Amino acid sequence: MFLDRIKPLDAILATAQKKSLHRSLGAVQLTLFGIGCIIGTGIFVLTSAGAQKAGPGLMLAFVIAGAVCIVAALCYAEIAAMIPVAGSAYTYSYATMGEFLAWTVGWALVLEYAIAASAVSVGWSGYFTGTILNEFFGFSLPAWLSAGPLALGGAEGGLINLPALVIALLVTWLLMIGTTESARVNAVLVAIKITALTAFIGLTLTSAYFDPDKFNPFLPAGIFGGFGSGIGAVGAAATIFFAYVGFDAVSTAAEETKNPQRNVPIGLVGSLLICTIFYILVAAGAVGTIGGQPIMGPNGIPFPAGSEELARQCAMPEYAGQLVCSNEALAHVLRQIGFSGVGNMLGIAAFLALPSVILILLFGQTRIFFVMARDGLLPEKLAAVHPKWKTPYIVTAITGVVVAIAAAFLPVGALADIANAGTLYAFFMVAIAVMLLRSREPNRERPFRVPGLIIVGPLTIAGCLFLFFNLPFDAMIVLPVWTAIGAVFYFAYGRGRSHLGRGIVEVVDDVAGHETMLPIDEPKN
Repeated sequence: MFLDRIKPLDAILATAQKKSLHRSLGAVQLTLFGIGCIIGTGIFVLTSAGAQKAGPGLMLAFVIAGAVCIVAALCYAEIAAMIPVAGSAYTYSYATMGEFLAWTVGWALVLEYAIAASAVSVGWSGYFTGTILNEFFGFSLPAWLSAGPLALGGAEGGLINLPALVIALLVTWLLMIGTTESARVNAVLVAIKITALTAFIGLTLTSAYFDPDKFNPFLPAGIFGGFGSGIGAVGAAATIFFAYVGFDAVSTAAEETKNPQRNVPIGLVGSLLICTIFYILVAAGAVGTIGGQPIMGPNGIPFPAGSEELARQCAMPEYAGQLVCSNEALAHVLRQIGFSGVGNMLGIAAFLALPSVILILLFGQTRIFFVMARDGLLPEKLAAVHPKWKTPYIVTAITGVVVAIAAAFLPVGALADIANAGTLYAFFMVAIAVMLLRSREPNRERPFRVPGLIIVGPLTIAGCLFLFFNLPFDAMIVLPVWTAIGAVFYFAYGRGRSHLGRGIVEVVDDVAGHETMLPIDEPKN
C-alpha cells in the first residue's frame, strides 16, 4: 500500500511542546494582525481581472470568497494550534493521511507559493511602469519589455515583462544572502496599505463621478459562468480568493493567544469580515466612478481575463481607460476622476509594499521545500545551508529563477488562478485532517476547537471544491498535471529515500535549526 506511511503525531508534538510561547494576543490584536496579513496584493492587482469576469458582481465575488475563507480558517486554526511546527498543511497531512498524500499537499504548496510570488511580481511591474516611470519620469518602457506575450491589458507585441523578472530575481538574491524584513518596516507598510485603501474608498464613494447606474447590469456574466469557464461572480470569486490569502498566518498565532477558544474565532472571522467590507467598498468605488462592465466577445461572453483577445481590445482607444484594462487598477481609477496626486501616492504604496509580499511568499515556498528535502522526499542537497549566508541557497535560487520566468511571460490573472488551485487543495486537505484527528485522537490537547466541526468541516471541503471547479479550465488542469508529475517523482525517488520509510522520524521545526529524530521499531516499505 502506498498510503501506509503516517508520521507519528507524538514525534511532531514532541517538537511543538519544546516551544514555550507566551500567550499575549487578545481578540483586537489578533484581528488587527489578520487585517495586516490579508490586505495586500489581491486588491491592488486583481480588481481588473475580477471586473472582467463578473462586472459589478465583483462585489458579490468578494463575499463568496470571504465566506469560504472563514470556514477554512477555523479548520486551519484548530490544527495549527494543535501542531504548531514548520511544514503547514504538508506536516498536518503527514500526521493524518500518510506520506503520499502529504507529498501531494507539499508539492501543491510549492506550486502555490511560487506562482503566487510570480503573480505579485507582475502586479508590482504594473505599478512600477504606470506610476514610477510614466507618472514621475514621463518614460514608458516599450511594449516588448513591459508585458509578457499574453499580459492583461498589454499592447500587442509584448515579449517579456522585464520589471517583473528583475524584482523576482532581486528578492531571491536578498533571501539568499540572508536579508530579512524588519518588523517595524513591515508594520509601516501595512499602515500605508490600509491608509491608501481608506483614502480610495472615501474619494471614490463621495466623488461627483459616482453614478449608481454604472452598476447596471450587476451580473452581466451571471452568477455561474459554467464549469471551467472562470467567469461570472463565482468565477471571479475563485480568482480573487487570492486577495484573502494570508489569513492562515492568523491561525498559526493560536498558541500565542490568550483564551484561544474565544479570541481565535473572533480574530479570524473579524479580520476576514473587515477585509471583505473593505474589498466590497473598494469594488463599489471603482465600478461606481469609472464603470466596471466587462468587455464582451461576439458571443456575449466576456473575453477571458489575461487573454490575447482582451489585450487586443484594450489596445483600442475606446477601451484604454476601462477598469478592466488597467495594470494598476486603483491608481488608474483615481487618476480618471481627477485625483492624480492621490492615485500616484497609492501607486507608490503598492510599489513599496508588494516586494515584501514577494519575499514572504518565496520564504514560505523555500520553507516547505526545505522540510520536504529534510524528510528525504526531495534530494537532501536542496536543503544545504550556505556556510556564510546560513540560508538554503540552492532551493532559493531554483525557486527564484522559476518565479522570475513565470512572471516574465504569464499574465497576473492566470497566475493567480493557478496559485489558488494549489491553495484550495491544501485547505481541502486541512479540513479532512482536522476531522480525522478529531475522530482518531479525541483526547489530544487542542488549544482551540472548531465549534460545530461536523458542519464547518464539510462546508470547508464543499467550498474549496466549489471554487476550484469554477476556476478557468486551464488553471484547473494545472493542479492534476502538476500532481501527476509529483507522483512520478515520488515513486521514482522520494519513496525509496524517505526517512520515514527507512525507519527515522525527523521533525524539522526551523529552516536552519531544531530537529527531533526518533527511531521506529520496524521500517515501513
